[in-house]
Amino acid sequence: MTSRKKLQGLVAATVTPMTPDGQINLPVICQYVDYLVNVQNVKNVFVNGTTGEGLSLSIQERKQLAEEWVCQGKDKLDHVIIHVGALSLPESQELARHAAAIGAGGIAVIAPFFFKPTNKDELVAFLQKVASEAPDTPFYYYHIPPLTGVKIRVEELLDGIKERIPTFQGVKFSDTDLLDFAQCIHKNETEQLEFLYGVDEQLLGALAAGANGAVGSTYNYLGRQTNLMLQAFAKPDLALARQYQFLTGEFLNFVIKLGFGVAQTKAVMTFVSGIPMGPPRLPLLDASEEFIVKAKAKLDSIVWPDGD
Repeated sequence: MTSRKKLQGLVAATVTPMTPDGQINLPVICQYVDYLVNVQNVKNVFVNGTTGEGLSLSIQERKQLAEEWVCQGKDKLDHVIIHVGALSLPESQELARHAAAIGAGGIAVIAPFFFKPTNKDELVAFLQKVASEAPDTPFYYYHIPPLTGVKIRVEELLDGIKERIPTFQGVKFSDTDLLDFAQCIHKNETEQLEFLYGVDEQLLGALAAGANGAVGSTYNYLGRQTNLMLQAFAKPDLALARQYQFLTGEFLNFVIKLGFGVAQTKAVMTFVSGIPMGPPRLPLLDASEEFIVKAKAKLDSIVWPDGD
């Protein structure tokens, strides 16, 4: 691998824009990139992940989205990470080869979740087979046990993984187990790896443990405020950082009680950014008008410490 800029700070887990009839809407991605960079000050993206409904898309659609994000992000984004995980090993390998060919800044893979790996060796064997198809591209493991049901601790996974996967660069850690996360940081004393936290409402705790940054859906529309939290933490002004985290949590706590998932995230992103994100793909159903009204009112009512 050639010398690269370290992946740190905020990474927006991108929504997949769709037309009203449920087809991917590639033309709005140019506007989406400019919005993230100019309004939210977010210059890294994670494409075709959970928020992007990656596992609900066809292989061809995933390739088209990856190409568009890499193309539109050229000279604007610092990192375009493409999630290439799939239940089928050959499909995951095909996506890895494609991401490498188009110049993606990295690839990521979730654990297979129908026939699940039951131990570290099985999981690493799968990951290695995918990573080897993109031998010059940084590789990230996407740890999300609430959705995959694969609860192999990342601390355990790290032992010897660089020998098996030389391109292994780090982890997108989407779990609330901060003990496991902290042990990963502790084992990474040389700071060669990057650990990006994926539970937005607990980011401040992960920063205290040593997170390099974060991947999340809220950074699409609360990136500016979360960047201010990162700045406050770095000063350090922990009281100010807590204010930002508490207010993000207040909004998320409110919408979670209403029912909050990918469909609702698309609706929030649409009304905040003005970019039409469209409906989700079945079996997910569109956010209700009641949700949109209540979520918008709640977000509008929050007074952030910067006065916005």
